[in-house]
Amino acid sequence: MDRRQEILEAAAKSFSLFGYKATTMDQVAKIANVGKGTIYTFFANKEELFNAIVLQMIEEMRAVSDAVAVEGASFEQNAHARLMQMLKFRKTHLLYAKLIDEEKELRTPAVIEVLSTIEQEIVSYVRAKIERAIEKGELKPCDTELVAYLIFKAYLAFVVDWGKTHDEELSEERIAGLLSATIFKGLLA
Repeated sequence: MDRRQEILEAAAKSFSLFGYKATTMDQVAKIANVGKGTIYTFFANKEELFNAIVLQMIEEMRAVSDAVAVEGASFEQNAHARLMQMLKFRKTHLLYAKLIDEEKELRTPAVIEVLSTIEQEIVSYVRAKIERAIEKGELKPCDTELVAYLIFKAYLAFVVDWGKTHDEELSEERIAGLLSATIFKGLLA
């Protein structure tokens, strides 16, 4: 493994354990077993290092989401599988979960900005899938940006937020059925 990758892995570990605000370049250097100066040969500052890690995390999230898609399945089935996988990733990925906690507790500006960027990337990912489905004739033409945002936020609301204000979590089947009967029904060609 090269030094840059070692530094990225050490930084991801530090950010996952301590959060953005509490992570220092000294901690990253110690975890990576390199001198602090070595980090600066690859990254100008903590923000640049953090952004590189977040980009890797976004790519990882895309990969695990694409991995659950089934060749030949409908747009609706694959959209559901991909979005559920993204939300599972959001909950179980140590760094992503730590960033969400830090945003809630400390309102760290860099973390707020990064979470906004991640959300934009997710909407862009969903939008690209919608555009491909329109080209294939699976979906009706629509405002892909708005529909991608609507679908993502609907899944986020039902998977993440519902349980915060209700006594029970919604089952995946119930979420899929509701969105199938409402949002997807209007989109299918």
